[in-house]
Amino acid sequence: MVRNIRADEIERMDVPVLAIGNDYAHGHAIPPHHHWRGQLLFGTSGVVVVSTPTGTWVMPPQRGMWIPPGTQHHVRMLGAVSVESILLAPDLAADMPGHCQVVAITPFMRSLIGKALDLPLAYEADSHAGALMALIQHEMRQLPVLPLSLPLPVHAALARRCRQFLLEPKVHEAIEDWAASLAMSRRSFTRLFRRETGMSFLNWRQQACLVTALPRLVAGEAVTSVALDLGYDNPAAFTSMFKRVLGASPRVYLRDAYLKDNAP
Repeated sequence: MVRNIRADEIERMDVPVLAIGNDYAHGHAIPPHHHWRGQLLFGTSGVVVVSTPTGTWVMPPQRGMWIPPGTQHHVRMLGAVSVESILLAPDLAADMPGHCQVVAITPFMRSLIGKALDLPLAYEADSHAGALMALIQHEMRQLPVLPLSLPLPVHAALARRCRQFLLEPKVHEAIEDWAASLAMSRRSFTRLFRRETGMSFLNWRQQACLVTALPRLVAGEAVTSVALDLGYDNPAAFTSMFKRVLGASPRVYLRDAYLKDNAP
């Protein structure tokens, strides 16, 4: 198994797809960098937080993340992280999304990645290894996108306000307060916010709360504590939002991630 090797050490190899694995301690941070290849991350344990100049993405255990070629990004690990990467040559990534995305990793894709890690780095295109890597390319294009991204505006004053919110997010903060802090009317503010982020303020605010809550939940904090810190009236209201967005309650979502991580 190809583990604990840096992508930049091998990504110029003359093969279309590469597979590597890496292990990181809690709190490990990788400073801003970019890759020549596109990268599909798959985290088998821990939480990976990826930040770019235009957004933040949270990748929980047993989920994945697509990072396009050349994307400048900073990575932070929460918990002991074991991550597997598929590295796709730039020409093959041309029809992949041009922005970062958190994606679901299907059981079939999980199996393919596991097999790919057992292959040598150098292989022939017409070999069994080449066929496996070609299948991975096709499957990458079918992975469902998960709502675990948080776009950040380019507008300097609005970006500062968004980053302040992320330090202490509150689900009931009002549009009027944000607009006033930027000396704008509500109408002008809502137009600016959607133009800069592609989202309404209310959807962004909810997404920000979810993105900041998930690492805390994975770390073992109680749902009640997280919900009240975010300003929800009660844990049930937070759980309802979580289930609506991610398809399961926090307890079930985290239990399923744990079971997959510890499956034989």
